[in-house]
Amino acid sequence: MEHYQKKYLRQLSNEYPNVQSASTELINLNAILNLPKGTEHFIADIHGEYDAFNHVLKNASGILKQKIDQHFDDLDEANKRRLAFFIYYPHVMINKYRKAWGEDGLNVLLKDVLKRMIEIARLIATKYTKSHIRKNLHPEFAYIIEELLYESSKHEDKEHYYEAIIKAIFSTNREKKMVIELSRFIRRIAIDRLHIVGDIFDRGEKPHLVMEKIMQQKYVDIQWGNHDIIWMGAASGCMVSIANLIRIAARYSNLECLEDGYGINLRYLSALANKVYKHDACKPFYPKTNNNHEGILNAPKFVARMHKAITIIQFKLEKTIIDRNPAFKLNNRLLLDKIDYDKGIITIAKKTYKLNETTFPTIDPNNPYKLTEEEDKVIRHLRQLFMHNDKLQSHIRFLFRKGRMLEKSNDRLLFHAGIPMEKDGTFKQLHYHGKTYQGPSLFEFLDQTARTAYLTRHENGNHSKDIFMMLWQSPLSPLFCKDTMRTFERYFLADKEVQKEHMDPYFTLREDKEVLDTIFKAFGIDPKKGKIINGHVPLDFTKGDHVVLNDKRIYLIDGGMSKQYKGKTNLGGTTLISDSTAYYLVGHSRFESYETLIENEQDIITLTHSEDLAKQRQFIYDTDKGKDIQETIDDLKHLIEAYRSGLLKEKD
Repeated sequence: MEHYQKKYLRQLSNEYPNVQSASTELINLNAILNLPKGTEHFIADIHGEYDAFNHVLKNASGILKQKIDQHFDDLDEANKRRLAFFIYYPHVMINKYRKAWGEDGLNVLLKDVLKRMIEIARLIATKYTKSHIRKNLHPEFAYIIEELLYESSKHEDKEHYYEAIIKAIFSTNREKKMVIELSRFIRRIAIDRLHIVGDIFDRGEKPHLVMEKIMQQKYVDIQWGNHDIIWMGAASGCMVSIANLIRIAARYSNLECLEDGYGINLRYLSALANKVYKHDACKPFYPKTNNNHEGILNAPKFVARMHKAITIIQFKLEKTIIDRNPAFKLNNRLLLDKIDYDKGIITIAKKTYKLNETTFPTIDPNNPYKLTEEEDKVIRHLRQLFMHNDKLQSHIRFLFRKGRMLEKSNDRLLFHAGIPMEKDGTFKQLHYHGKTYQGPSLFEFLDQTARTAYLTRHENGNHSKDIFMMLWQSPLSPLFCKDTMRTFERYFLADKEVQKEHMDPYFTLREDKEVLDTIFKAFGIDPKKGKIINGHVPLDFTKGDHVVLNDKRIYLIDGGMSKQYKGKTNLGGTTLISDSTAYYLVGHSRFESYETLIENEQDIITLTHSEDLAKQRQFIYDTDKGKDIQETIDDLKHLIEAYRSGLLKEKD
């Protein structure tokens, strides 16, 4: 036996000190391998829409209602929906029916609801070990719920015992608390793992609440999106990311999410904006939407001034990073020096355009990228606020801990946008500091560099945070995947043609079977089993958009959850469910309010678009988790052999 193997077995023997303990665990793990694969939930492009996201988590993209429909043939549709909403919103439903039916009527209803919730919990629990179930139970009700789960009311010898438990719950006035905890337990075990495929932040008003909700999930992974990377860069002290973040918040009239959500004070920026742009109409900078909230941060004229001020600061700051990193291929984004400020025109790619905004009081035509003293003071103050904001830093640490550029799991590639490719189907190359990165190595390099930038964020003279600007808008970024970002053109030029951004060849090449096979092989995925799951581009299958590509090997799950896409998509989001038998692509109608949902007890699930049935049911042994368990089983076999051969001494 190799020395290192013997050393490892000695360490393993500390956990399993004898043949009996090692054998018990081996038997347990073998049993787990033969349980059905857990249900996985994939959500992308949340964009700060907390209410919609929270509801999709509660209804598990229709999984819970589906269980109710399958299990309770005796219920009419109205009662099925009522039961579902008691699982989603037990507090609100209890108050609703107490008010409508009185305390006695409510108790009659709760007795029926409680019994049916136990049956749903029992149905879902069959996929898990008792140990896993116990870990997900509230300590106060763990014993009672376990007894109800594993004892049947249909067996004559247990019927009285079962009914006695139910009766005792009501006689001690614990029925409401029991319904609440049981509903939480059902929601908790309905989904085995949550995958967030990018873009938690921007556009919506409550990204901070979305992050808090994600952080409460027990089993979750995150694939970073291009909008997430801005916030990660801002928390790392990248001033371009900070300016970009505030610019987007102003563009969508969401500055309150910074001040109220994170406590980041924008008074220095607002003072600069009101001083410099007081007499400027700032027409191109009026917010795209009106959130109908009161307060100065929602006054369109006020927001427009701040919007313009931070946009000019961003364009100035970008030059240093672009000059320092020619490999990022962003030189065409340096446009302030292409303006003829006297004539109000700009020359781009040898073509001249008339500017629709010509007031630039903070730009020196002879040195257009130099910050004014006040601009410099504003951005440095903001940098301190972002880097020392406890709530933001806790959220970004979680993104780094649970997230990455790309996730490989169960023969799937999960990434937010795309893989930078040339038209001939080869991977685009990033030549950086004497090394070349492409395909898998590009993802690995960008992932590692982003982590380094965050971990070394307080070091002076550290340029690794430049990577955040590259990830936001470089044609080589897997999070952007376009030829260029036309931010300047959208603000200052009326010509729609010059505003166009062209998608990376990946978005058409991925529909080619041979190209997709090449991608899977490069990333270590079996092409016969492989699937890709992306977000990034809002699509609506009810309008004919293709969201399942290449013989059900690619799923696109950005269904426009953000309210900003209300005119573009009929849907209010698309999610994906993968259980032990199939993949289900689920469309959601647009979330309006909790009050409307609960009053009507009508869910936002619209339809299941795609059903990819497996040839045979999948079990734990078919998954990556199963492979890890099998390795542990093999190690335990070696340990038992070492004990029985006398190589290792058993302990008490």
